[in-house]
Amino acid sequence: MGGFPDIESNLGQYVSDLVDFLDVTLEGLFDLIFFISSRTINGIEAFLNVLPWWLFIILIFLIGWYFKTVWSGVLYAFFIFLVGTFGLWEEMMMTISIVVTAVLISLIIGVPLGVWMAFSKRFSTVMRPILDAMQTMPSFVYLIPAIFFFGLGNVSAIFATLIYALPPVIRLTELALRGVDPEVIESAQSFGSSRWQMLIKVQLPQALPTIMAGVNQTTMMALAMVVIASMVGAQGLGEQVLISINRIDIALGFEAGISIVFLAIIIDRVTGGVADKFQKHRRAK
Repeated sequence: MGGFPDIESNLGQYVSDLVDFLDVTLEGLFDLIFFISSRTINGIEAFLNVLPWWLFIILIFLIGWYFKTVWSGVLYAFFIFLVGTFGLWEEMMMTISIVVTAVLISLIIGVPLGVWMAFSKRFSTVMRPILDAMQTMPSFVYLIPAIFFFGLGNVSAIFATLIYALPPVIRLTELALRGVDPEVIESAQSFGSSRWQMLIKVQLPQALPTIMAGVNQTTMMALAMVVIASMVGAQGLGEQVLISINRIDIALGFEAGISIVFLAIIIDRVTGGVADKFQKHRRAK
């Protein structure tokens, strides 16, 4: 009696047809994306693996010291050393490569889109529901088009991670630019600054701390996708977590999981430290 009427929607079929159309029409573009992404990941991983383990640990210490404190540098270096003692050094390098590649592409795409949204209310109105869908759609769903377009592997992981991690940097870039003090903008206009000069020399520097918060969130969300992305063949620490689940290997699961936590702590604190350093530098001026 109270059942829903026998009406079928073909929305899913329309989406499937659209994906098929894009796969055929934009095959060259997807091949280019695959080539660039795979080369970037492999290049970063090769560079990291060339570095001696002790030199990488020293670099982590120096980064932690410069952007936070000496004790932070010591703690971060200890975290990285612990991952090495777990026998997950190469997996950590691959995870860092995937995350760095995803974040770089997210910034290249996200910051310009955020700037565009800040200057165009119409474009912002169109983009907001899309960003809402990107953030609320279950992340497992992103794996389906990723496999369809790029097959199994690290590039599919990058694609799925991008959809999940892009919204924060786009939203916070728009928010930051809209929040720039109007008096500062009026002063720049009174000195005859063009729109481009105002953006580069006034608005972006003023908005950078908030944009860095977006970078931080994007990076953390990219790292959060590491385990999920392992389901489409992504290598690294996420793959070890997946293997531990299949084997019910508590020891491997703990070591791989705590290694991801260590990376998350280091990335979160360092990106936060970059924003703090920049803000202090601006105040000193």
